[in-house]
Amino acid sequence: MSISIAIDGPAGAGKSTIAKMLTKKLNYTYLDSGAMYRTITYLVCNENIDFNDNEKVVKVTKNTEIDINYNDNKFKIFINNIDITNKIRSNIVDKNVSTIAQIKGVRDELVKKQRKLAKSKDIVMDGRDIGTRVLPNADYKFYITATVEERANRRYKDIIDRGESNKTLEEVKNEIIKRDKIDSNRKYSPLKKAKDAIVVDTTNMSKKEVLQKLLSHIKGEQ
Repeated sequence: MSISIAIDGPAGAGKSTIAKMLTKKLNYTYLDSGAMYRTITYLVCNENIDFNDNEKVVKVTKNTEIDINYNDNKFKIFINNIDITNKIRSNIVDKNVSTIAQIKGVRDELVKKQRKLAKSKDIVMDGRDIGTRVLPNADYKFYITATVEERANRRYKDIIDRGESNKTLEEVKNEIIKRDKIDSNRKYSPLKKAKDAIVVDTTNMSKKEVLQKLLSHIKGEQ
């Protein structure tokens, strides 16, 4: 029987980083659910589809074959066998992914795909509604968070590390605040902590400390 670990939390809290570290430590499969929403956003932008045309956006979601690959601690995502991992981290996707993620039909279709991927393997999945909707019966649930300032600093560092410098730290902070508001107040599957999730505030913690905290809960129950 497969084991599932759900990790939720706001943008820039360190969900993906910790999920990948946990995956490597446990030798599980990793699924970045946010990357799936970014994939649809990328397609909508690339095909010049109106963001308000829900019918077309949902149709694109239904008709797109999404596959993941996780080897050597590297997550890759494919659409129709084409690797688009790097393309889904662009500024235009950053700005519009929350809008796409609000569409009920998109969420319904991607939840189906996520559950299917989680059925046959031990998996660590991170996102914003994993413990509350996608995997409500997950074996372990964690809610990873940090202050807005800390999350903005982390996201800004990622942007600089990618060789981009077209945003200021203040702009990144404002985008995170805006995204938090959208994610927490959307009608369908809003960002919130599952009742049985363990909260981990990573603001003053190193990556190693966060990993050890999660492992202590998992190992302590096995």
